[in-house]
Amino acid sequence: MNFTNIDFDQLFGMSDDTNPIMMLIWIVPIIIFVFYGQRIQLYITSGEIKKGIKKIGGYKDESKKELTDYIKKNFNPSQDPIEKINQFLDYFTIMPVDMDPNGIIEKVKHTVRSREDYTRKHVKLLSPEINDLELAKVQTLLEIASSLQMIHKIINHMFLTAKKQNNYPLILPLQMLLPFILEQAEAMKDAIPAFKTGQPVGDGIGPMVVGKMMLNYEKESVAFQTLLAKTEFEDRRLFLLKAEGPLSTVGRPSDALGKITSTNKIDAIIMIDAALKMEGEESASIAQGFGAAIGGIGTEKFEIEAIATSKNIPVFSIVVKQSVKEAITLMTKEIADQSNKVSSQVYEMIQENTQPGQSVLIIGVGNTAGVPQ
Repeated sequence: MNFTNIDFDQLFGMSDDTNPIMMLIWIVPIIIFVFYGQRIQLYITSGEIKKGIKKIGGYKDESKKELTDYIKKNFNPSQDPIEKINQFLDYFTIMPVDMDPNGIIEKVKHTVRSREDYTRKHVKLLSPEINDLELAKVQTLLEIASSLQMIHKIINHMFLTAKKQNNYPLILPLQMLLPFILEQAEAMKDAIPAFKTGQPVGDGIGPMVVGKMMLNYEKESVAFQTLLAKTEFEDRRLFLLKAEGPLSTVGRPSDALGKITSTNKIDAIIMIDAALKMEGEESASIAQGFGAAIGGIGTEKFEIEAIATSKNIPVFSIVVKQSVKEAITLMTKEIADQSNKVSSQVYEMIQENTQPGQSVLIIGVGNTAGVPQ
């Protein structure tokens, strides 16, 4: 092919009589995009983020209203609780210094439990006659409202900072994270009805399994809001541990473990908990593993691992997988139906990993709202 004979002006539609208006139609948008493209993208992205922030703000206001109405309706407080609730919602926790990690777990544990005790004490001031069940409900609703308010504050701060500086790269991480944040915020909002009415949530599958195993056996309190029952299975001694239901609480399993192992020789620990499923995984599927299956900020997990290590106790785990929303909203039938299957796997695990005459501690980990024993 002879390139010397090609008329490039004709090939690209250019000629001496080119229409200047057509040229402007092509060139002006290019110039605008070069100089103002980032700002245009910022405006478009800002609109999407505004909608998300407005939605989270709605969840925040709804959770606050639900909490206020619940207190007014059930406890008839002597004064309007709104001011006190606003103080709770803006309450913050400063984590201890971790420059020297030695002893940080005890510091964090002390800080978190001091906050829990403070909240419990001041909720009681709203209504001195409140019982433990209702107190746990109000605490949980307060945590939901407080978490939603904090999420809204942080997202709004990041958005306004990026907008103030016309900084498109600063707003990109927020745009990418927003769908995940909205998913968690919506799950918290949808969790309110279950906790208000004291019904089981997906996270309660561990306590549900152990609670069924506890039926018809004597229970004793071994730690704050934590109960223990003892039974036997094929010449093995079983220690059954769960948070005290039907309160909305996770108890203090690490404190209970320390007390039990101080007076009893435990040969194996089996922990049952909910676990976050990955996208594509089937909800309510069961998986077995090794190690301490427990969430939270990590203090309970650390102490359980430390006790198990110091006493050379193997820790096995069984988890029921579920989404974020399923974990904190009303327990689905699919998850509840797995309780018998999990129980069967617990007994199989005992047979496979222990010998007659040994002792096994079985811990039902999770929020035991609506789950008796």
